Amino acid sequence: MDRVTQNAALEQVTAITNIRIFDGNQMIAPRHIVVKGESIISVGGDLPAGATIIDGENATLMPGFIDAHVHTSIGGLRDALKFGVTTELEMNGDFTKRGREIQLKNVNDVADVRSAGTAITAPGGHPDELLPDGDEIPEFILKELEKLSEEDRESMLAAYAHDHEEIPQVTTVEEAIKHVHTQVENGADYIKIMIEEGTVMGAPGLPVLSEEILKTAVTEAHKFDKLVIAHVLTALSSQEAIDFGVDGLGHLFIDRPENTSGLVMSIAASGAFVTPCLVLNSSILGNPASELANDPRVHSKLSSDWIDILNSSFNTFPQGNMENSFKNVMDLHRAGVDILVGTDVAPVPVPNLGGLAHGASVHHEMQLLVKAGFTPIEALQSATAKPARCFGLNDRGRIAEGARADLILVTGDPTTNISDTLSIKSVWFKGVQQRY
Repeated sequence: MDRVTQNAALEQVTAITNIRIFDGNQMIAPRHIVVKGESIISVGGDLPAGATIIDGENATLMPGFIDAHVHTSIGGLRDALKFGVTTELEMNGDFTKRGREIQLKNVNDVADVRSAGTAITAPGGHPDELLPDGDEIPEFILKELEKLSEEDRESMLAAYAHDHEEIPQVTTVEEAIKHVHTQVENGADYIKIMIEEGTVMGAPGLPVLSEEILKTAVTEAHKFDKLVIAHVLTALSSQEAIDFGVDGLGHLFIDRPENTSGLVMSIAASGAFVTPCLVLNSSILGNPASELANDPRVHSKLSSDWIDILNSSFNTFPQGNMENSFKNVMDLHRAGVDILVGTDVAPVPVPNLGGLAHGASVHHEMQLLVKAGFTPIEALQSATAKPARCFGLNDRGRIAEGARADLILVTGDPTTNISDTLSIKSVWFKGVQQRY
């Protein structure tokens, strides 16, 4: 886009009219908004003379969705945007500020992204058990590379190299401090720590860093005013993370000990948020996302490889029970803990990491939250205003004057039928209506 065209786009005024509006927290009375450039300049009020009018035909307008737990690539970010997911929050990957400047230069048709950079884990610790052995690029990666443009190939190779490069060793307190400094220097937006001994992942006995090292990493990150998110999948590791002072749990404990009330009280008292990734828990228990995959609103937007992934599952803890996850998330929700929508989807279609896909799984996660007991409005809040607030993304996640014009327009009313989020009519990213 040349400078003249760019300036014209910034001056463009568009009114989206005849709509129901969910503003990130609730349904509101106004029936139109006005967008200029990248921002919402008014909600309701007079329509400016000369504005381009888009008739919403009584559809529902919402803030663009935020996936609060992904591992991504340019292709993943592109798929996310198709589903109205305008921001992805990477929890172990290469899209730090430095990575964004390199990989996303002149790339305009993708969702926004923030990143933790490289997570802090023990040598040989999680996620090592999920990665292919050996130095050769696996066949499924090569297959994906053949389909991509040059820029996307470079992004995927960078993502693969990031996951397979020599992970900085963290075995001492001093190395933990150095690791945090390195991530901050690379422009990490927050810091991620791994507390995973492997039972739920079908790899019991994974090495985990000592309490002293993990506590030091959290303390050091906080010196830089960085949030710390912990990978945890059991009640025990969740309590440990809270004791270390983390700001958020990147998963929901999949087990349900006899008494979880103390843990729930600890999480609530700490002020930490939880990104349950119910879609991941379901997959870990062996449940494919076949109903989602077969939905024409999903099937039409994803490649056959991603559809195949949705039709498979992790299946590493089949002895588990999804009802436990539903009870756990509702206990936390009733205790006042902020619950955020996240998916833990992989950057590319990986055969053993099934049940998840960029963009589509955000809608599935909201459906599962409602199945657990959330109201549709509460599920929508967990994909919009709540993650924006918890991660300090103050320019998005809501429809309000001055907010960024990241928007999704859907047929129907998701505040009464959550499945209507998939009936997408239009998506706007930074004020630009996307064309698909």
